[in-house]
Amino acid sequence: MYRRIMGIGLVCLFTLPLLAGTRSGVTMSDSIVIDNQTLELNGLALRKKVIFKVYVAGLYLPQKQKSAEAILAADEMRCMQMHFVRSVDASKINEGWRDGLSANTANASPELKKQFDTLYSWMEKVKDGDLLSFTYIPGQGTRVKVKGQLKGTLEGKAFADALLACWIGPKPGPGEGFKRDILGL
Repeated sequence: MYRRIMGIGLVCLFTLPLLAGTRSGVTMSDSIVIDNQTLELNGLALRKKVIFKVYVAGLYLPQKQKSAEAILAADEMRCMQMHFVRSVDASKINEGWRDGLSANTANASPELKKQFDTLYSWMEKVKDGDLLSFTYIPGQGTRVKVKGQLKGTLEGKAFADALLACWIGPKPGPGEGFKRDILGL
């Protein structure tokens, strides 16, 4: 009887969808499917500003990777999602992008700066529960979604790398603890 109960318990355990984790009330799936490709949650991190919780981010990759350099070097699909847990004005979000670009991308080209200007123009005020999503697709660019609405695609791997470097570059805007968590360290 004990074996039967344990067997049923294991079957139930392995047939339920697994959730990778919850942080600050935000639960993120262990994997997502984009354009028929499955991406795994690499890490989950909380962005705090002073004492305020701002957003929970999840980085999705084809396979887990703990090296920021390897992630940035790979030309493969990836997705960063930001689930906001408080209201934030577009100007504050854009301030983070500006700081991240200047701190992590030396000698950004005029073209790259223009792409970031386009990103700034797509930002909107967000509130608790809103989602920003950035999906890099090799050969296409980075799809930007704000609150579920596709704003557009910014071409090239250089933009995708500069954007992701804001979180996992040498001087991550949200801090080293955030970077460690998003890398699953």
